[in-house]
Amino acid sequence: MYELHVLPVDGALLRGNPLGDPHVRELRVLAPSGHDPARALPAVWMLAAFGNSQGSFLADDPWKEGLARRASRLQAQGMPDLLLVLPDLFTRWGGSQGLDSAATGPYESHLWRELLPLLESRFAVRAHGCAGHSSGGYAALVQAMRHPEIVRACACHAGDMLFEYSYQADFPRAAARLQAEGGVEGLVAAWERAPRRTDGRFAAAVNVLAMAACYSPDGREPLGLALPFDPETAELRPQVWARWLEKDPVRMVEDPQHREALAGLRVLYLDAGKRDDFNLQWGARAFARRLRAHGVAHVFEEFDDGHTGTAYRFDRSLPLLARALA
Repeated sequence: MYELHVLPVDGALLRGNPLGDPHVRELRVLAPSGHDPARALPAVWMLAAFGNSQGSFLADDPWKEGLARRASRLQAQGMPDLLLVLPDLFTRWGGSQGLDSAATGPYESHLWRELLPLLESRFAVRAHGCAGHSSGGYAALVQAMRHPEIVRACACHAGDMLFEYSYQADFPRAAARLQAEGGVEGLVAAWERAPRRTDGRFAAAVNVLAMAACYSPDGREPLGLALPFDPETAELRPQVWARWLEKDPVRMVEDPQHREALAGLRVLYLDAGKRDDFNLQWGARAFARRLRAHGVAHVFEEFDDGHTGTAYRFDRSLPLLARALA
């Protein structure tokens, strides 16, 4: 069985962040029941999808198996013991992509410079890995590429990549909503007045704002972010769009340092549903092709499903990561 530990976080790096998000947070850790913190275990950092939080992983009801129940079942089926680490990287816009940004805050630095030492002050850790779905899968993969000194295994489930297919389709819809609400600031005001933040009228536009805050921060623009398209015509702004593409894993993997980092992982696992609602199966295929071309060992699987409700895929990745890091 697995039990939850809650570690208070006073994130000095997040103090005074541009969005006014709290710097006092929690680091939640699932550990085997009765675990001796001095016994070193692998740690897998579970990075949340856009619009999700630590609590989303832990949510448990008769129709949805939460992470604690899932880990307990996998343990009973032979998965080696591990620590499942749930950082809080949420922002006003719904997530940080695990990146440092002048428009959101230094969340990547917070993750490794503040949360990792906090975890290791409470639990002995054998090795670190990252896993996540959607934006969390993107963050896990990018951390593996950028921090090979820390991340030794990675699972990317339907991660954001091949941005022209996964994001660009939202640009005309986002432009229409921006015009309807009178621009970026009007859109945000209308969204925050709405009875529920998940109102579908705002989904495309808010997702674009969130990603722009992560990929193209610009202090000269409203809310400190540059849109990748002209809000009047929805035409691409090439210089801004180029900044987004620099952070696309399909492009990032062409950097020799990033490839070297991925090649050094004990396991690199990728998957996507064949009917992914955001076209992320195409990005996963393109990324896997580039890995094959460069001789980078990995496991890539497709499955017959869409984008949401696929947490059962962690049944496949977590035992792989646990065994690789053990």
